[in-house]
Amino acid sequence: MKKLTQMIHGGITGDAQTGAVNVPVYQVSTYKQDKVGEHKGFEYSRTGNPTRHALEELIKDLEGGHAGFAFGSGMAAISAVMMLFSSGDHVIMTDDVYGGTYRVMTKVLNRLGIESDFVDTSSLQNIKDAIKPNTKALYLETPTNPLLKITDIEASAALAKEKGLLTIVDNTFSTPYWQTPITQGADIVLHSATKYIGGHSDVVAGLVAVNSSELAEELHFVQNSTGGILGPQDSWLLIRGVKTLGLRMEATERNTEKIVAFLNEHPAVSKIYYPGLEEHPNHEIARKQSGGFGGMVSFDVGSQEKADEVLGKLKYFTLAESLGAVESLISVPARMTHASIPPERRKELGITDGLIRISVGIEDAEDLIEDLRTALS
Repeated sequence: MKKLTQMIHGGITGDAQTGAVNVPVYQVSTYKQDKVGEHKGFEYSRTGNPTRHALEELIKDLEGGHAGFAFGSGMAAISAVMMLFSSGDHVIMTDDVYGGTYRVMTKVLNRLGIESDFVDTSSLQNIKDAIKPNTKALYLETPTNPLLKITDIEASAALAKEKGLLTIVDNTFSTPYWQTPITQGADIVLHSATKYIGGHSDVVAGLVAVNSSELAEELHFVQNSTGGILGPQDSWLLIRGVKTLGLRMEATERNTEKIVAFLNEHPAVSKIYYPGLEEHPNHEIARKQSGGFGGMVSFDVGSQEKADEVLGKLKYFTLAESLGAVESLISVPARMTHASIPPERRKELGITDGLIRISVGIEDAEDLIEDLRTALS
């Protein structure tokens, strides 16, 4: 099945009992049992709900995994995955991760004794050097947020397997339409489904796919025990979002290519971060492991004052947290999505006060370019 077809026909389609084309919203908390322990596959909606199950089957199919899981947010998904580990375990993390990921590892999960080190995983040697006797997993973001670094998933996963580590990949930016890390050796793939998978700025959710029955059993135990599940209405919205995911990613890619070409020539832009540029240090790796380069672009205008000037002149780019929607969004990571990262750490990574991140939508590319042209003038 080709990807565009899979977006429509993957997972569970329709309703066999009524013939409904779409999976219904099962707004229900509990289910009738014929006898104690005898039910039709569902007993309580924290443990399983038919609408959520349809979404979980869908992300499983899209990612090429063994099982899927839907959570109340991307951070709930990340937290549940990290609960697979125990006090004293160590996780190697990509250095340039989403600010919320950094925060939960350094301010919350560290209280439970889960250790983490943040390294530039675009270098395989850095990963090798970070492995300790108690290391249990390698956590990758690729492309990263917000500097769009690329890590070689296949090579990193092979190293992790050699060392007995799990490989976890945050696939939010690429989505399963462009990139499927499990097919490249990853054990666990997760998404902030709030972003591209939902695609319409109307749902907050997280998705996970795992590559084995063992991991599926362990993660289901965590999900059922801690209860960070996604509700049926939001599950239905994500199923609907997936149906147009391929079309949206293709349209975004076309727009982004034109916008990057414009920004790359503009004198007010001192630096641009985008894996689709041939001068990107890991452009060839991105080309090898992804079907597209995505709709996320970061560029530096030199200072906080200049960034604020740009933001104040925009008409079509909406200043807002989040990304991956049909409308184009813009943000300043240092003061928004990555404000939870200490200033000295941001400086070390290169997340400057003049760095602007855009999430390109599906509007007309010429309108978006004119909007940026006016703002940068």
